[in-house]
Amino acid sequence: MTLIREDDLIASIAEALQYISYFHPPDFIQAMSSAWEREENPSAKQAMAQILVNSRMCAMGRRPICQDTGAANIHIKYGVQAKTDFRRSLQEICDEGTRQGYLRDTNPLRASVVVDPFGARKNSGDNTPCMLTVEMVAGDKIEVEVAAKGGGSENKAKFTTLNPSGSVADWVVETVETLGAGWCPPGILGIGVGGNADRAMAMAKAALSDPIDLHDLQRRGPSNRTEELRLEIAERVNALGIGAQGLGGVTTVLDVKIRSFPTHAASLPVGLIPNCAATRHAHFTLDGSGPASFTPPDLADYPEILLDQASADIHRLDLDDLNDQALANLKPGQTLLVSGTLYTGRDAAHKRMIDMLDKGNALPVDLKGRAIYYVGPVDAVGDEVIGPAGPTTSTRMDKFTDRILADTGLKVMIGKAERGPAGLEAIARHKAAYLIAVGGAAYLVSKAIKSAEPVAFTDLGMEAIYKLQVQDMPVMVAVDTQGNSIHKSGPAAWKRPPILK
Repeated sequence: MTLIREDDLIASIAEALQYISYFHPPDFIQAMSSAWEREENPSAKQAMAQILVNSRMCAMGRRPICQDTGAANIHIKYGVQAKTDFRRSLQEICDEGTRQGYLRDTNPLRASVVVDPFGARKNSGDNTPCMLTVEMVAGDKIEVEVAAKGGGSENKAKFTTLNPSGSVADWVVETVETLGAGWCPPGILGIGVGGNADRAMAMAKAALSDPIDLHDLQRRGPSNRTEELRLEIAERVNALGIGAQGLGGVTTVLDVKIRSFPTHAASLPVGLIPNCAATRHAHFTLDGSGPASFTPPDLADYPEILLDQASADIHRLDLDDLNDQALANLKPGQTLLVSGTLYTGRDAAHKRMIDMLDKGNALPVDLKGRAIYYVGPVDAVGDEVIGPAGPTTSTRMDKFTDRILADTGLKVMIGKAERGPAGLEAIARHKAAYLIAVGGAAYLVSKAIKSAEPVAFTDLGMEAIYKLQVQDMPVMVAVDTQGNSIHKSGPAAWKRPPILK
């Protein structure tokens, strides 16, 4: 029997991680394209257009779809009769594949894994360890599912144990309504029902890699209870009106995937994990004939979209002249092209700035009358100014916002998803504004950045403060100077009664 080589598994994992960093699965492109065509809300349609244009750019340029290139999730189905030359543990082998995949010079992927969740949270530097699960199955082959899961959607994972008579659909719909937009819809909901707590969550995660076929199911109709539940949840979630990026609209989920398993008579465990607009996964099988190969998708599968025609109401904002009148004119839902000076800074930088202010020290950058972008970019390659640089979830900065606005004179923040009550109150109090860039359009955004210079906290790596010069960077107004939020008004305007058969 042919041996399955350790080096082939390592090389295959590394190549898969590279492949999924810049190629969306074709079924996702098809589903997103159909959703874009159906979308009726101009703001949501513009957001989906950016996601699709970004996806095509990444496929052509072979650069990451999203700056959050995720934690490496690897699930192995190990055939009990498989013959291998493995010398190390599967964890060590898969970690080596992850390391090689993330540190490739031609397309370095952002390392986001921290080795100590309790203490200093020091970055591992190579995105190891991977999140490995193993299943022993019949056969003599090794099947591998590789996925890259970003923090924005992973942070929205939920679990509950319902009474056996409880409604899975009710719980899922009620839960999704509370998730906000930090998971970057439109995406996919993975649901695991049954087993126990860990089994339900594992099934929910695994379901996210199942083929997208919701429209086929809607066309032919359900043939079992699981398919009935998928259709019900999809209709009810889309009827919530959350829409792309939480702006309000027709489509919030592209599909709902459900896996189930027998469970205790007294229990009904349910796991829920959403996948974002940067859905990334690939499957391969090793049989001893060598490493896996991956076929690039056909660029003809991507729709041709001109962004300057995707929105008829585009305004410009000069970041070097953020006067009170210019900010007061901003309206929630407007599409803007911003140009000028833009500083970066996210969790770690904000915490350090607060610590310095507490000690009475001057900050290393003058933020008065300026804008800050919540971003942790990918490293640049070749002649790039900066790597893919999409926004991070802004609610994590809410606890710092009032102090930063009050003590620095900052006027504009750019991130993704909604702001919480504390953030909204601070924005209104200081007559500031909050704009959003589209999550899942990181490469597109990076092309608007014309220069990038590290100016503070360089020891923080991707969380350092950079001074950017941007030209026509696409954003949308999320919160105006009065504290009015598109993430409240948008979904409220598009919410409708579900149509259930």
